[in-house]
Amino acid sequence: PRYHFTPPQNWINDPNGLVYHDGQYHLFYQHNPFANQWGHMSWGHAVSTDLLRWEHLPVAIPEFTEGDKTTAIFSGSAVIDAGNRRGLCPPGTKNCFVAVYTGNVTQGDRHLAQYQNLAFSADGGRTFTQYAKNPIVDIGSKEFRDPNVFWYEPEKKWVMATVKATEHRAAFYESTDLKTWRFLSHFGPTGDTTKVWECPALVRVPIQNEPGKSRWVLFISAGHPQPGYVGMQYFVGNFDGNTFTLDPENPKPTAPAVANVVDWGKDYYAAIQFNHLPASQSNPIMIGWTNNWAYAGSLPTTPFKGAMSLPRQISLKRTAAGLQLVQRPISALNALRGAAQKRAGVRLSNRQEVFTKTTDNAYELTLDLVPGNAQSAGIRLAKGPNEETVLRYANGNLQLDRRRSGNVGFHKSFPSVEEAPLTPQNGVIKLRIFVDKSLVEVFANDGERVITDQIFPTENAGGIELFAEGGTAEFRNVVLWPMKATAP
Repeated sequence: PRYHFTPPQNWINDPNGLVYHDGQYHLFYQHNPFANQWGHMSWGHAVSTDLLRWEHLPVAIPEFTEGDKTTAIFSGSAVIDAGNRRGLCPPGTKNCFVAVYTGNVTQGDRHLAQYQNLAFSADGGRTFTQYAKNPIVDIGSKEFRDPNVFWYEPEKKWVMATVKATEHRAAFYESTDLKTWRFLSHFGPTGDTTKVWECPALVRVPIQNEPGKSRWVLFISAGHPQPGYVGMQYFVGNFDGNTFTLDPENPKPTAPAVANVVDWGKDYYAAIQFNHLPASQSNPIMIGWTNNWAYAGSLPTTPFKGAMSLPRQISLKRTAAGLQLVQRPISALNALRGAAQKRAGVRLSNRQEVFTKTTDNAYELTLDLVPGNAQSAGIRLAKGPNEETVLRYANGNLQLDRRRSGNVGFHKSFPSVEEAPLTPQNGVIKLRIFVDKSLVEVFANDGERVITDQIFPTENAGGIELFAEGGTAEFRNVVLWPMKATAP
């Protein structure tokens, strides 16, 4: 990818410790420093001033061994203790950088435990010291992980969301000093319980066009609408400092449910929010891992394996079905656009038309699709002589078909068609499509539906083609922007 985050080399998975501090966004992530496969989990680290251009830094929290036991640094979060009030960092530290993560303890081939640990940094997150009294939360479980800590202003305390993975329950804790934690409550099981629960994120999210109003949203990484894969779900509700309860206006979640799927693609997982965003940023921002455990270890990429999504601003929109999640790419992405190639409109009846014969597969494409009476209408992306990625609207669903997206035979679970239910707005479907070599992110109707998928074209450049089948469709305001590379 040219403008999505990837490590210089080796394996990554979940984003960790997303936090804004002193003018920099910090992205920590699950990382194997030694190989291009999962293992030796540590926290990799990168920083950015704009969430687009990242400076790669040395491993921040490495896996460690004590005696014959090894502790891997599994997923977690980071917060800033302003003024070092809790005294974790050395005296004189202006702001103490605190990471809370799951320690995954093994002894040889034996998995012994998962519990929550704390590490702190006095140098802005560059190097960390393990807290001497770890673990800070231990319930004697092997499936207790992914602490997500945030500041709860009404009660001047820290709140931690964790998961009891195989019980399909989120567990909430509170603390005033980040060191001593008290259990508050559980949420679940509900929604999708077909896979273990992971990576909780409890976030206050504003409601569009209702100034001052918001709801709490609990994100859980779990199953996917298509059996056998992992994905993300969300629950809209209220949090009173003790308990998270579902919003009575929203339908009770089921599995799978249109109402609570975060991303309908196969490759968006483990997304969490940034802590301590500047006051000018009113909407939460999240980043997710663009991969799927069904085939993650088999990706045909070298020397890296894994990438991160574009940063997304999130909000809620009031609909007839209740409050629904809306996700939009951050506006800073506009700065990466090159010279635009435009087409005011085209009407197609049972035929296709080339928009561009070939273009570098690193671009943003926007258009308004009027499906009309066509049985199927859409766009063929990264099109070559024997390959293409097809985005189509048919039978009330937006579909992304990657069965012919180049090198798709590396794993039997990879070739697939993703499908998201979608209703045109006044007869129009608004599409914003990001293609970045091996990644596609599609935002439909201003972010009401999102599909994120990996693709592996065999060529660096490909064509873009518009088509309508079984009737007539219109394509309006088609604009293509080549995207500037942000990778160093």
